Amino acid sequence: MPEAKTCNEVCTFLEQKELQWERLCVRCGACCGAYDDPCQHLKKDSQGAYYCKIYPQRFGTRRTTNGESFDCVHIREIMHTHWKNDHLCIYKKYTKTPWIALNNPDFRGDETGQKKH
Repeated sequence: MPEAKTCNEVCTFLEQKELQWERLCVRCGACCGAYDDPCQHLKKDSQGAYYCKIYPQRFGTRRTTNGESFDCVHIREIMHTHWKNDHLCIYKKYTKTPWIALNNPDFRGDETGQKKH
């Protein structure tokens, strides 16, 4: 019989899986409205990648740059929906062709979480 995992081992495993998931993101900004009416917290860095300036606290009711109210939710909750330029979203591509992220180092972050571009 396999040895039971401790709570710490399970939590560590889940945290690692979450980091792997986060590293897939190519920071296209599409899910945050970059090509329409973006979230007021969406910013663009010097290399053209988008980021949320309140990322750790992003979930909940937010406003777009035009003042529209919306609920920021985890990407997994909206994967089945459509938004402008969602074809740029690596998560959507990953759900259709999961081997992309598994076999292409350009779609994975290194151990520091930085993109390899």
